[in-house]
Amino acid sequence: MNITAQYGVNRYKVVYETIDPLGGRTTASGGLFVPTQAGISWPLVSYSHGTITQTNQVPSVALTEDTFAGLAFASVGYAGVAADLLGLGSSPGLHPYLHARSEATASVDMLRAARSFCASNNIGLNGQIFVTGYSGGGHTAMALHRELERYHTNEFTVTASAPMAGPYDMSGVALNDILSARCPPNPYYAAYVLMSYQSVYALASSWSNLVVAPYDSTIPPLFNGNTGGSTINNAMPACNISTVLWPAVVSSLTNDPGCPLYQALRDNDLYRWKPVAPTRLYHCSGDLDVLPANSQVAYNSFQAQGATQVQLIDPQPGADHSGCAIPSLEAAKAWFDTLKH
Repeated sequence: MNITAQYGVNRYKVVYETIDPLGGRTTASGGLFVPTQAGISWPLVSYSHGTITQTNQVPSVALTEDTFAGLAFASVGYAGVAADLLGLGSSPGLHPYLHARSEATASVDMLRAARSFCASNNIGLNGQIFVTGYSGGGHTAMALHRELERYHTNEFTVTASAPMAGPYDMSGVALNDILSARCPPNPYYAAYVLMSYQSVYALASSWSNLVVAPYDSTIPPLFNGNTGGSTINNAMPACNISTVLWPAVVSSLTNDPGCPLYQALRDNDLYRWKPVAPTRLYHCSGDLDVLPANSQVAYNSFQAQGATQVQLIDPQPGADHSGCAIPSLEAAKAWFDTLKH
């Protein structure tokens, strides 16, 4: 990011209690980035990380691009909060990837943990809450914004929200892409979703009833917490990635709205609600990883429901998924700066 740091930053790892996708008690972790300057009350900004398959490549542990986003926000006068999410960092089990409900609950509880930590350590907060995240983190940011406005208005008021390049239309745009013959840059995203939703929703009695050989045996071991996305990509078909599914599953996805996998995808759509806080959706037109139509669907839905403070912005027309990340983040930060106290 093209910024000028105004403050030194202290980085903390926060471990806290939250709930798993089934509502049971579990532990999660996250990074907290706080300016070193005393005597100032800071706004909180929740930054949600992108897709991670390696449990230690999270904001509380590693110096990744996502970690630098938290550091960057803190260096210019925010308290940066970055949840690792379930199954990553110090949290056990498989990460429930693109599962909106647990993304939201883990992120809300991370905000609570950050507030508690700051209160115990004489770090002032001014009550403002900014929400953002990129890619998978765009999905998380949207889920968090929805959760805060649906269930926690007595505790948190979202000042502004900037979800970036997220797959908000899982049962439409994302599904149609998976069913297409396209050769996506990262086919492992689809495998991750299947692993996640089978874990959360028990879509089939066994993984082998969902996925054909050899993928039924080659894919699961790769989600062991220490394998990178490029390695998993190599274990997937480069094109026609729906061929990993049994033909009967593909047929159900196409023809049966009651199909368990379709219902799981629909359960994780994030556009059937009405944002109250000012919201800007950032997405570049050249994105081939998360198709820009995801943001268009969300924007159209919000407009149709009467949301008056929503904008859809292409911060760098033509940029691809990775090329859009910094322009999106810089644009979101510049906007937040106009609103923060």
